[in-house]
Amino acid sequence: MANLRPFLYMTLAVLAFFTWSQWQQDYARPPASAPDTAVSSPAADAPIQDPGEIPDAASAASSSADVPSAPVAADSGDRNQASIRAEDPRVTVVTDVLTVEISLIGGSVVNAWLRDYATDLEQPDAKVQLLNATGPGYFVAQSGLVASQGDAPNHTSAYQAERQEYHLDESADELRIPLRWQQGGIEVTKTFIFKRGRYDIETRHYVANHSAQAWAGSRYEQLQRVQPPDGNGGGFTNPERYSYLGGAVYTPEDKLKKIDFEDFGDGYSAQTAGGWLAMVQHYFFAGWIPQAEENNAYTSTILNGGQPRYLLRALSPTVSVAPGAQQQFTSRLYVGPKLQEQLDEIAPGLGLTVDYGIFTIFSKPLFWLLSKIHNVVGNWGWAIVILTILIKLAFFKLTEAQYRSMARMRKLQPRIEALKERYGDDRQKMSQAMMEIYRTEKVNPLGGCLPILVQIPIFIALYWVLLESVELRHAPFIGWIQNLTARDPYFVLPVLNGAFMILTQRLTPSPGMDPLQRKMMNALPVVFSVMFAFFPAGLVLYWATNAGLSLLQQWYITRKING
Repeated sequence: MANLRPFLYMTLAVLAFFTWSQWQQDYARPPASAPDTAVSSPAADAPIQDPGEIPDAASAASSSADVPSAPVAADSGDRNQASIRAEDPRVTVVTDVLTVEISLIGGSVVNAWLRDYATDLEQPDAKVQLLNATGPGYFVAQSGLVASQGDAPNHTSAYQAERQEYHLDESADELRIPLRWQQGGIEVTKTFIFKRGRYDIETRHYVANHSAQAWAGSRYEQLQRVQPPDGNGGGFTNPERYSYLGGAVYTPEDKLKKIDFEDFGDGYSAQTAGGWLAMVQHYFFAGWIPQAEENNAYTSTILNGGQPRYLLRALSPTVSVAPGAQQQFTSRLYVGPKLQEQLDEIAPGLGLTVDYGIFTIFSKPLFWLLSKIHNVVGNWGWAIVILTILIKLAFFKLTEAQYRSMARMRKLQPRIEALKERYGDDRQKMSQAMMEIYRTEKVNPLGGCLPILVQIPIFIALYWVLLESVELRHAPFIGWIQNLTARDPYFVLPVLNGAFMILTQRLTPSPGMDPLQRKMMNALPVVFSVMFAFFPAGLVLYWATNAGLSLLQQWYITRKING
């Protein structure tokens, strides 16, 4: 029975982990509540018709000493117009990594495709669309100005553009898209700056005051999206079920604050310098990053308008611009994948969008080591194999002691069989006699538990690395395995792992095991093969490699002791 326990512990730990994850998804939180008014879901291709609220300039007054004593609400005469419609004029921007559509109504980024990321390996030309102006995938990035004195363009105002299409030339490293707005002596040029190889888009508002009076106003950025339908379906075979989907705000004081969809209505509020906001999903996210030195106010809310929409906003302090003077407001919009080596260089804490959960302490070092190996070998599958070898070497002494103990137990097996014949069905005397032999021969029957228990957190941490790391998304290995984050299509690795387990059992002594326990032991390779058939191929590759190395190590030590 002693040698059955490690495998049972491993099985129970893995099953407990997935049971806990499933419970968290199904029961830990109530479903997101809809607003008080009755709403209906739009058709798949229907644009969202409500632009959302325009921020009040007075909201920023508390964070600025230069605002007028009696600010007035921003002009929002076009508040009830549709902010995004299919017929609205748009500017298309194509870079080496992004294809973006910018609506001239508000200068909002309404559609964004990631050119290096296909939605499916079988459809390489269909690219991941992160921002979407229509239907159940509605997700847009808006920005604008709100004036407490004078006029200002918000995300429902009409801009003018010089061209309808822009392409980043092969010889250029930067592409600028200027949009212009003018009213009441105030001229605003909203410029988007795209750079080669980058997913962060610099957004500048140039305010030129040609009027006879001072202008005072603030800059704001906001993300709006609806909750995707059936985003958590598919059970544990769907990795998106376990990946975080919702809002996030980072502040230097409180670090990352996740805001689930059902919590948006609680009215999150924070005011800080050096933060950012984002809408996060599996592998990808969009986020606004204001200037670090600004003391921005961050808020959340739920909007009505056909389908509940969830809004995160950053609002800057109010700035005064004298007649004849100019002022520039700057922020950045990130629309892209969770590339771990780049995110913290873009903004402090942005790497926290890669969410490994409670296993971060193990997963981050694992990914770091895995990425370093990948930089050398150029293949994520072989990087996993090499990582497994390194982990095996790190625990070599521990497993060596385990196999030596098991080899000694194998030599004691004839004596154990003799005890079974002597004591028959008297289990108590049989156990006492076995313990006496173990004590005399200095053999630990539980020596096989510790190495497997130590590997459980590594196993689960690697699962999260495969789940959350976009770098491994659609990564091929060899031959039939073209996606390490999906299951093995022909179940070769699960079967191979089961074969290694069967061979290991033949080298593993089982003294005192009754027929029922032996049947359970023999069934474990089948149980693990079936369970691993639904796991990502990269994870099964790790476990099969580990099982093969363990088999070789145990065979060598057993042969050495018995020889």
